Amino acid sequence: MKTSSVTYLIILTLLLVTVTIFAALDFAFGVIFYLTVVGQVALVFVVVKVLKDNYTTNKTFGDFYEDFPIEKEDRLH
Repeated sequence: MKTSSVTYLIILTLLLVTVTIFAALDFAFGVIFYLTVVGQVALVFVVVKVLKDNYTTNKTFGDFYEDFPIEKEDRLH
C-alpha cells in the first residue's frame, strides 16, 4: 500500500504538536530533545517526499479558487 504525502504531513504535525505539549508540561529534557531531533529529520523526509511525489492535475491558475469560482471569459485571440 502506497502512503500519500498528506499522511506523512499529518504524522509530522502530530509529532511536532506532541513536542510542544511535552515542553509545556515540563517533560524531561532528553525526551523533548530527541523528539525534536526526530521531528527535524522527519521534516526533511516529508519535504523530499512531497517534492518528489508524482502528482498531476488539470487545474491551472486560470481556474482561480475552487471554493470561489469565477466565470471564464471567452477571449478572442
